[in-house]
Amino acid sequence: MTRVAHVTVLFLNDTFSSTAIGPMEVFRHAGTLWNSFAGERAAPRFRVTTASIDGGPVPCDGPISIQPAASLKEIRKTDLIFIPSTGLGLDDVVERNAAVVPFLRRAHKRGVPIASVCSGVGLVAATGLLDGKCATTHWSLAEKFRAMYPKVRWMPELMVTNDGLFYCGGGVNAALDLSLYLVERFCGHEVAVQSAKAMLIEAPRTWQAGFAMISLKTEHGDEAITHAQEWLHEHFHQNLPLDYAARHVNMSPRNFIRRFKQATGDSPLNYLQKLRIGAAKRLLEQDHRTMQEISESVGYQDVAFFRKVFHRHTGTSPSVYRQKFGR
Repeated sequence: MTRVAHVTVLFLNDTFSSTAIGPMEVFRHAGTLWNSFAGERAAPRFRVTTASIDGGPVPCDGPISIQPAASLKEIRKTDLIFIPSTGLGLDDVVERNAAVVPFLRRAHKRGVPIASVCSGVGLVAATGLLDGKCATTHWSLAEKFRAMYPKVRWMPELMVTNDGLFYCGGGVNAALDLSLYLVERFCGHEVAVQSAKAMLIEAPRTWQAGFAMISLKTEHGDEAITHAQEWLHEHFHQNLPLDYAARHVNMSPRNFIRRFKQATGDSPLNYLQKLRIGAAKRLLEQDHRTMQEISESVGYQDVAFFRKVFHRHTGTSPSVYRQKFGR
């Protein structure tokens, strides 16, 4: 029997309504909309609950309000919490949503994953739970959030980040990218692709999102290696020697390889290949560029070598992968 996950989407005052309603619809239709089009039996993958702080209607950023199904205190158990944007007022966001902070802290203690998007990431950061973790947000908010929450590893160049139990999305429309990523994590790649096709959502929409889907292992305690990982995520598509990463953190190549493997479980080369192949997979799923163009865009000038590395990491060739998963 297919497991159905319970997701709670919070409605917050001054939110951009699409960042709450869009994800709600993605979750609600996962396993049903595509099945309906294909003449197959519906297999819902999520049970969606909407909640506001007091259970009352929430005014949005505009002349509308939305009515949730429950209040925070009625949410006894959930498998995922989704935080939409909190609007443009950042200075009083905690005061406006004071009851949400202890709610998120209690949920985290129970091991509940927490997803947030745009300015909503700032509300999660205010709980302290994102300290030491990677997160993204809308590019225009990044500098202010860096000042407000300096212990968070802000990576606004990424559309989606995943660090442990925390998932973050960039701007308003990134709510759909993040939602589809969560569908993939909870339900598998096939259901996520079917959901994207059924709802005509092209996500990820840029090549950067290809490496945004790779989780950074940042809780290994080696801050220098974490900086090296961040550098690799930023530069993986460039044809640069790995010695550059070692220089970036002021290490000799030999010491860098030893510490990187100890911290991450991968050699720097294998980690770099995982980043590149992850990005290539997304391009093969969403893009119609030639194999040579895709190979070069992820850092391989030699397309034959790219095919070899791709097969080593996936067990199949790029062309077969595209036939199976591409649009």
